[in-house]
Amino acid sequence: MRITRELSRLEHVGKGNAISIGKFDGVHRGHLAIIERLKTVAAERKLASVVFTFENHPLQLFRPDICPRELSSPEQRLEILSDLGLDEAVMVPFDEDFASLDAEYFVKQILAADLNARYVIVGADFRFGKGGAGNPELLRRLGAELGFVVEVVEDVIGDAGARVSSTMIRHALEAGDVTHATELLGRHPRVTGTVVAGDARGRELGFPTANVAGDVAGFVPADGVYAGWMLHAGKFFPSAISIGTNPTFEGERESRIEVYVLDHELALYGERVSVDFVQMLRPTLAFESVDELLTQMNADVLATREILGM
Repeated sequence: MRITRELSRLEHVGKGNAISIGKFDGVHRGHLAIIERLKTVAAERKLASVVFTFENHPLQLFRPDICPRELSSPEQRLEILSDLGLDEAVMVPFDEDFASLDAEYFVKQILAADLNARYVIVGADFRFGKGGAGNPELLRRLGAELGFVVEVVEDVIGDAGARVSSTMIRHALEAGDVTHATELLGRHPRVTGTVVAGDARGRELGFPTANVAGDVAGFVPADGVYAGWMLHAGKFFPSAISIGTNPTFEGERESRIEVYVLDHELALYGERVSVDFVQMLRPTLAFESVDELLTQMNADVLATREILGM
């Protein structure tokens, strides 16, 4: 997949593009419906499939005080889009220059002239241009003048009867409900970070863990213990995952992600790994003794094996 990160580097593709535009935070099931339609149209009309999106949430520019935590980093979104088989992703910063673009200028110059749009697919709530003045109806009218078709994909409704949205996924992750988040995303929620040296307490207890810290990409779920998978070097490893402050031991108040890989002992210090969350086992608890903690940890491992089908 080709990646373009500056408007000045957009290329006019001779055969034309089928384009979808949006934030695509998390690339959830609602976004996937748009992307699958995009790929179908591109194949039928022999066009290139292109997603136009942003490095940052627009609210980071307008209202950083209320800007929500993003479900995925720009790099994670690009990886997902690439895995979906798209031809190109245009990912540009949503800055003051971009925010000031007139809606008609965006359509005429960027979509029609720079990107040679022949088919544009958006969601029902799509807004664009300065002040959000542009909407699907304006896009349709301009498309008719400029020679491209506009299609609006309706919202995807989840099992609970509500519209699938990034906000709903955030609420699920904040509650530790990674099972519901998985249903909404269409895949397990994932974080990515670097394995760093810890205090070696897990190793002393017989449960050596990889401490994932640093610049962690993705939305970290609520504190608790989870069954899931660790991805390293293209291979998935079954894991029991703890997020929290280790309240059984004094002096530890910084929340951390600790991954106990079942049946494998890996040398991972300094390595970049991803962690997929499958199901929450329990909240973070403080135990009266180390023996009680060990009993619970063994139970957590057994539960993880059962959930992961081991």
